[in-house]
Amino acid sequence: MSIVMNEPAPRPGVLDIAAYVPGKDHAPGVARVFKLSANETPLGPSPKAREAFRHAADHLELYPDGQASELREAIAAVHGLNPANIMCGNGSDELLGLLCHVYLGAGDEAIITEHGFLVYKIQIMAAGAAPVTVKEKDCTVDIDAILAAVTPRTKMVFIANPGNPTGTYVPVSEIRRLHAGLPKHVILVLDAAYAEYVRRNDYEAGLELVSGNRNVVMTRTFSKVYGLAALRIGWMYGPAGILDALNRVRGPFNMNAPAIAAGAAAIQDQAFIEKAVEYNNLWIGKLTQAFEAIGLAVTPSVTNFVLIHFPEVEGKRAADADAFLTSRGYILRAVKGYGFANSLRMSVGPEEANRGVIEALGEFMGKTA
Repeated sequence: MSIVMNEPAPRPGVLDIAAYVPGKDHAPGVARVFKLSANETPLGPSPKAREAFRHAADHLELYPDGQASELREAIAAVHGLNPANIMCGNGSDELLGLLCHVYLGAGDEAIITEHGFLVYKIQIMAAGAAPVTVKEKDCTVDIDAILAAVTPRTKMVFIANPGNPTGTYVPVSEIRRLHAGLPKHVILVLDAAYAEYVRRNDYEAGLELVSGNRNVVMTRTFSKVYGLAALRIGWMYGPAGILDALNRVRGPFNMNAPAIAAGAAAIQDQAFIEKAVEYNNLWIGKLTQAFEAIGLAVTPSVTNFVLIHFPEVEGKRAADADAFLTSRGYILRAVKGYGFANSLRMSVGPEEANRGVIEALGEFMGKTA
């Protein structure tokens, strides 16, 4: 008996994927809104990046460089890398998707952690593979739990280091231990989107591990400290074999010319980046101290955001705080989808916004910071 299809149908598994939902960015009826839900830098991009973008706008009739050579060479110069081992993409999301598309398929498994970036699971399932979620310990990636989850079907392991929305990190010694315990054919993906903010002696974004192995890649982004989220710029440092495979399916012009130019200018202005990091680290400390002073628990963060935990008390839960803050024009990120039903994530914002949230949460909790 033949089956009659009344409309096109996606392949099995696609409709099981929960679409990514960005944080809200508006507060109805509020005149002034501070968006603190997307981990965007309050300092914006380098003036040199703005100028490079404006110059590129004079030539929009031309196709961009399909190899993003200017950007790759600028990244390589700053980090002391071989440009041949760098791939740039339309945000690191595209690069993560390419990895899954090329290396995963039906019957394969990829390991993620319970509070990891939601895009990992989406891309794994989109490739027809099965995501395997392991528990974290104290809001931090648990290396032993990952190793215990490895099976003959495992083809990839995703680690966000530092983590989002937790803001915690795994020391380089533990990352090396994880890699040593993985089979040689399993790709270890180190997503270091917030690496520029970390000032810890035992942290390493992944450059050394990639350089010495054939099954490790590191992804980075220009959407955070570089202030170029609107342009969608990501990059990957990886072994020649993996990059060769990805380049065979990558779109020939996957980055636009203004993004290439602005990204190259931004990464070369490290003095501006240091100012952004200095401002961020000052306010991470102030926010943490202030929130703890009014009775809220805060997960220690090395990033540009803090994860705030609310009490299990009627009228004082995260949803209540979210509504209270939104009514005053402060937009934080609800993180229920990341496994935190009673927490909010707050990005470091302009000084006025930071002080405003401290005051508002103090009022919400009935205490003064």
